[in-house]
Amino acid sequence: MGLRQISIIGVGLLGGSLGLAVKRRQLAGAVVGIGHRESTLRTASARGAIDRFTLDVAEGVRGADLVVLATPVGLFGPLLEQAAPALAEGCLVTDVGSTKRAVLEAVLPRIPKGCNFVGAHPLAGSEARGIDAARADLYDEALVFVVPTERSDEAAVKALERFWRDVGARVRRIDAETHDRLLAESSHLPHLVAAALMNALSVDAEQAIGRGFLDTTRVASGDPAMWRDILLTNRDQVLRALAQLEAGLGAAKSALEKAQAEAIGEFLEQAKSRRDRLRGA
Repeated sequence: MGLRQISIIGVGLLGGSLGLAVKRRQLAGAVVGIGHRESTLRTASARGAIDRFTLDVAEGVRGADLVVLATPVGLFGPLLEQAAPALAEGCLVTDVGSTKRAVLEAVLPRIPKGCNFVGAHPLAGSEARGIDAARADLYDEALVFVVPTERSDEAAVKALERFWRDVGARVRRIDAETHDRLLAESSHLPHLVAAALMNALSVDAEQAIGRGFLDTTRVASGDPAMWRDILLTNRDQVLRALAQLEAGLGAAKSALEKAQAEAIGEFLEQAKSRRDRLRGA
C-alpha cells in the first residue's frame, strides 16, 4: 500500500509501534504524529516513529491517505470532529481500539463524504504504555481484526487489510457485534478479574505473593483511563461474560462448601486441559 502520508493520532504503545513499523518497512512517504503532549511527540520523533508532529488535529491529518486513531476509544468522537474538515477526498480512516460497536457509533456520523472508515483492532497490546514501550516488531505475526461497516467501500477494506499485512500482521475480517462478544470474554473480562484480584489482596498478604500471582494479575497494570473506556463502551458484553464467570465461580464455591473433591478436581482439570490445548502443549 503506497502511502504518501499516514497520520497517527496518539503515539503511545500502539500508535508509536505502528509508526516504527511503517518506517522500518518504508510503507509511507511521511508519518505524522498528532497528540496533546509535545514531550511525547518529541520522544516519538527522536525514536524515529514519526517524521514530524503537531498538536493540531486538523493540521496533522491534512493531506493524509490514512489516518489512524490510536487514543483511548472515548476520545474518538471529539477527535474526528476536529479532523473531519481537513480530511482529503479518498482518505481512509481506521483505529486500533479494543471495542467496535461504540466506536462505529461515535465515528461514522463524523466521517465526511468521499472518505471511508474501516475499523481495526490489533491484538498486540500489553500492560506497558507510552512511546517508551513502543517497538517496531510489535505487530509481527499479531492477529488484527478488520471490522468493515455497511458503508465501507470494499476497495478500502482490502486496502486496510493489505496495509496490516504489509506491517507484518495476520488479518481476519469480522463484524463489530462478534468482535465485541469475543473480546469481552478473551480480553475485557480478564482485565476486570485481574483488577479484582489485586483489590482483593490484603496488605498483609502482599508479603506472600509469588510469580504466579504477578503473572495472573499482569494486565492490571494497564492504563486505567483506557480500560475504563473499553469496559464502559462494551459493558453489555462484559456483563454477559461476567455472568458466565460468576456461574462458574458459584459452582466452584458450592463444591468447596460441600467438600466435593471430585467436582473441584473436574473444575481444575477442565481449565488445565483447555489452557494446555491453547498453548499447544
